[in-house]
Amino acid sequence: MIDVQLFRIATGEEVIAELVSENEDSVVIKNSLVVLPNGNGVGFAPWATVISKDEPEINIQRKFIIYMVNVERDVVAKYNQLFGSKLELPEEKRLIL
Repeated sequence: MIDVQLFRIATGEEVIAELVSENEDSVVIKNSLVVLPNGNGVGFAPWATVISKDEPEINIQRKFIIYMVNVERDVVAKYNQLFGSKLELPEEKRLIL
């Protein structure tokens, strides 16, 4: 399964993307979407659309990242439909005691 993360960038943008790799100085992401508030909660739009098709990955210096967190299962499922295997994740089952 792909590692989907939410990044808050120093510009104020919140970006959801697949984390490709990371080190102490930077992170590499691909298939990035900017999170946009709308009347129904939030929507998504392509982020950094000017990157070359030959270079689909973006290297971001950590000094420009305010925070980086895991996203909720529902968001990962939607992201997977857009960029991943196109499979829907089954509903998470929980035991009730």
